[in-house]
Amino acid sequence: MFDPVDHRHMARALALAERGKYSADPNPRVGCVIVREGQVVGEGWHRRAGDAHAEIEALQCAAAQASGSTVYVTLEPCSHTGRTGPCAPVLVQAGVSRVVIAMQDPNPRVGGNGKHILEKAGVQVETGLLADEATTLNAGFVSRMTRGRPRVTIKLGASLDGRTAMASGESQWVTSIDAREDVQRLRAESSAVLTGAGTVLADDPSLNVRSEKYETGGRQPLRVLIDSRLRTPPSARVLSLPGNTLIVCAGDGASPSADALMAAGAGILSFPGSDRRVDLERLLFELGERECNDVLVEAGPCLAGSFVREGLVDQFVFYLAPSLLGSAARGMFDLPGLEKMADKVQLEFVEVRSVGPDLRVRALPRKGARAD
Repeated sequence: MFDPVDHRHMARALALAERGKYSADPNPRVGCVIVREGQVVGEGWHRRAGDAHAEIEALQCAAAQASGSTVYVTLEPCSHTGRTGPCAPVLVQAGVSRVVIAMQDPNPRVGGNGKHILEKAGVQVETGLLADEATTLNAGFVSRMTRGRPRVTIKLGASLDGRTAMASGESQWVTSIDAREDVQRLRAESSAVLTGAGTVLADDPSLNVRSEKYETGGRQPLRVLIDSRLRTPPSARVLSLPGNTLIVCAGDGASPSADALMAAGAGILSFPGSDRRVDLERLLFELGERECNDVLVEAGPCLAGSFVREGLVDQFVFYLAPSLLGSAARGMFDLPGLEKMADKVQLEFVEVRSVGPDLRVRALPRKGARAD
């Protein structure tokens, strides 16, 4: 159904979509190429929410040459009005002859309607070209649209013997500056960066994107602090930086501590669960309602272990340094109750790369690998 020319143009559309990797959030990353009589006459990509969609950018570039053209777009053209108007009717008005779509839009407000509008107007529509690549590029958006919650990535830096800090809590720095720079990339890709009160009290992290290598368009990920007892001091660094900070507690959210944190600029959200702990799954659905596609968890062993035990992790990113910290040092996960080999949490390695002197290992939980 698709020839090498189709593959080449869709690959280019995907490369264009990649340009919105750090700035398009919470919208999907989309690229578009318009071809007429074998020549590329228009290209576009979605830069940020509220800006023109990829198809509109490409149509503006093509102008009158869009008539009779073939359009390659990585996501089904939208059919509803959101921050901007729908794209499918504009393609029809431009007189395009054929539209090749990588993946159907998982947004239930679209869900095939864009394709239907095009076909009803007599436009030839073909779907599924490089669909896996398009889906991978928008994995967090797909998660939010299909599950109602963002994709969750746990990031951990550790020694080769799996230790994240010395017994005293000293942790700066286990991994190299190269690894820490790569973490900036993960943050830039994320809608929210999540940690616990223990990490804030021990390290006073910033949790923001500081590297100029990643064009976020000024966007900073939402900083989410799990703080059941509201121990975060109002002087914490995360409250003094640009961007928003949400502190999630397990009480009623009405206390002098909450008042002080709100005065310092924090939002307070109360999500009590069992044992006066924050209900993590409920929190993820709340973050989905707040249009978060990807959540990056940078936390200590207790909170990281809670995400694993509750089966809420979609992928792991480990940065492993060529060092040994010893048996007294702190581990990556607090996972009590794993006593037999049958209890182990099984992962699947999907990528191993060198990052400076360290290794970056990306792993996925195997189906059924929930540690209860």
